[in-house]
Amino acid sequence: MQDARVPKPMLSAEQAILRMLSEVQPLQQSITVPLTEALDRVLAQPLLSNINVPGYDNAAMDGYALRAAEVAPGQPLDVAGVALAGHAFTDTVPSGSCVRITTGAVMPQGLDTVVMQEQVQLAQSDLQQQILCQLVPTPGEHVRRAGEDIAKGAQVFAAGHKLRPADIGLLASLGFANITVMRQLKVAIFSSGDELVPPGQSLPAGHIYDSNRYVIAAMLQRLGVQVIDLGLLPDNPTAIEQAFKQAMAQADVLITSAGVSVGEADYTRQTLDKLGQINFWQVAIKPGKPFAFGKLDNCWFFGLPGNPVAAVVTLEQLVQPVLRKLSGETAAQPAKLLSAECEVPLKKQPGRMDYQRGWYWQGETGLKVKTLGAQSSGMLSSIANANCYIVLARDSSSLPAGETVNILPFSELLR
Repeated sequence: MQDARVPKPMLSAEQAILRMLSEVQPLQQSITVPLTEALDRVLAQPLLSNINVPGYDNAAMDGYALRAAEVAPGQPLDVAGVALAGHAFTDTVPSGSCVRITTGAVMPQGLDTVVMQEQVQLAQSDLQQQILCQLVPTPGEHVRRAGEDIAKGAQVFAAGHKLRPADIGLLASLGFANITVMRQLKVAIFSSGDELVPPGQSLPAGHIYDSNRYVIAAMLQRLGVQVIDLGLLPDNPTAIEQAFKQAMAQADVLITSAGVSVGEADYTRQTLDKLGQINFWQVAIKPGKPFAFGKLDNCWFFGLPGNPVAAVVTLEQLVQPVLRKLSGETAAQPAKLLSAECEVPLKKQPGRMDYQRGWYWQGETGLKVKTLGAQSSGMLSSIANANCYIVLARDSSSLPAGETVNILPFSELLR
C-alpha cells in the first residue's frame, strides 16, 4: 500500500468497501462454547441434524387418529383408546376402530390420518364409545411426518451463519449442547487529545468530553466483537506509539478516530506512517470524507473521521461489512433502501452521497420522513434522536418538501 498524499478522485462508498473486502480474509481459529453462550456467535462449520424433527409421526391437531380408507358416511368407528403427548398408544388398533389423540402424540401403528375433534360426532353402542365422521378425510391429513421439518443428516445452518435467538431454540430442540464457533474478533480502540476529558470529571474551559470512544465501543458490542479499550491518551508521541504497539500485539483490528485527514499532521498519523502500511482515502460520503484503511503488522487498521457523527456513519456504512467478513460471517444482503415522502425541505450540495439523519414513520398514504434539526457532523443528538438515514445521491441537489426520497433504517448497530 502506498500513502496517497496527492489529491485523487474521491472513492464512492461502494468502491471503498470492495477494496477493503478484497484484502481481508476471515479468521481461521474456532472454539467450542456452550449453547447458552452461542448467541450472536458465527458458526465455524455447518451444523447437521443428528435426529429427525419431528422424531416420529404425530398428530398436528386434537382429534381422532384413524385409517382414512375406513371412513364412510354413516359408518361409526369404535374408539379403541387414547394417545397423549408423551404417552403413546401401543396396542394394535382393530379394523374399524380409531384412537382419541392429542396434538403432538405419536400416531398409533397402522393409522394414517387425524380428523379434528370438531369434525366428529360422538356416539355410544352398548359400552363402546364410537364416533361418526362428518366428512371424508384426505389420507395423511393433520399428521406431521417424521423428519418433515428437519431430516436426520440435513444441514440446519451453514458455516458463517450468525446465531439469532430463534436459532438457539432450534439448536436446543435438536439436542445440541455445545457449538463450534469462530473466535470473537478482537478490536482495539483508543481516544487521543489533550482537549478530551473522561465523562464524570469536571470540564475545564476549552475542553470537551470524550464521546467517540464510547459510541464506537457500544456499536462494536452490538456487532459481537471483543472490544479492547486502550483508554484516553494525551497528545504524546510515546504514549500513542505504545498504544499502537499494544493493539498490534493483542488485537485483530485497531479503530481510531481523527488524525486521518489529508495534510493533517499529528502524532496519530506520524505513528501510522512509522508502523504501518496505510491508505488515506477521501470517500464521497457526507459526513465522513476522510478515511484510512490498512495494516499494522498483523492488525488491520481503520481510521475514522474525528467528528462524532462522521465516525458513527463511517463505522456503520464502511467498516461494518469488513468486520463481518473478518469475523467469518457470511456476507449478508445489503440493507434495502425504502421510499418515503419527505415533509421538510432538504439542503444538499452535489459531490458526495449524503446520509442525513431523519425520523420515519408510517403515514396514511405511505412512509413519511423528516430531518431532525441541524445536520452538523459534530452533533451526536442528530443521530441519537433519529431512526434512519435520508440517503441523497452523490450528484443530487437540494430538494423541496414533498419529494420522495430514499431512506435507510438504522442497522442493529444503532437501534
